[in-house]
Amino acid sequence: MGKDKIRRFAEIETFENVLQLDAGKPYKGNWANGFFKNDNPVVLELACGKGEYTVNLATMFPGKNFIGIDYKGNRIWRGAKTALEDGVHNVAFLRIQIENLTDYFGPGEVDEIWITFPDPQPQLSREKKRLTSPRFLDKYRVLLKPGGYVNLKTDNDGLHAYTAEKILELTLPLHAKTEDLYHSEFADEVLSIKTYYEKKYLQHNKNINYLKFSF
Repeated sequence: MGKDKIRRFAEIETFENVLQLDAGKPYKGNWANGFFKNDNPVVLELACGKGEYTVNLATMFPGKNFIGIDYKGNRIWRGAKTALEDGVHNVAFLRIQIENLTDYFGPGEVDEIWITFPDPQPQLSREKKRLTSPRFLDKYRVLLKPGGYVNLKTDNDGLHAYTAEKILELTLPLHAKTEDLYHSEFADEVLSIKTYYEKKYLQHNKNINYLKFSF
């Protein structure tokens, strides 16, 4: 592990807005009141990476609580540090494996989920690891409040098509779908937030896919 990674792992241990592994479990079912000390809606960003979406959403919507979730502490460090430096208090980061979500959040506790540029896991043998596979959709169904949305932004056409297929198979309500977000009717201020990786994709003229659905 490089010196920068070692330093960042040590530093996030001191960040008040980062919880790692079992440290987040006591807040299950009580994130709003227990951690954020309010009764505002809770929104998750899964595979948050450097946390650009989490921090920008928190800045745009001070009346909501945002939690960025990823297992790579080296990436979380960037978003958490930015939030602390900018005084954004309605944001937290949780370093866990996403497959363990239901150990950290209670039924109906989450108002909305964002999945931004996750690993598409293109190999058929790794389908179960895709964050929009039925295995994960079953978890989101439990955690989301009735009418809560799942948003997927991805540069990967295969993951977009796979997710659309699962939405159809499971007869889930589909609220938005496009293979070219920035040339569509859906490109508002929120969807125009760009992550580190998205900026790279756009430099190479890659189309950005977007889906919004519920249960």
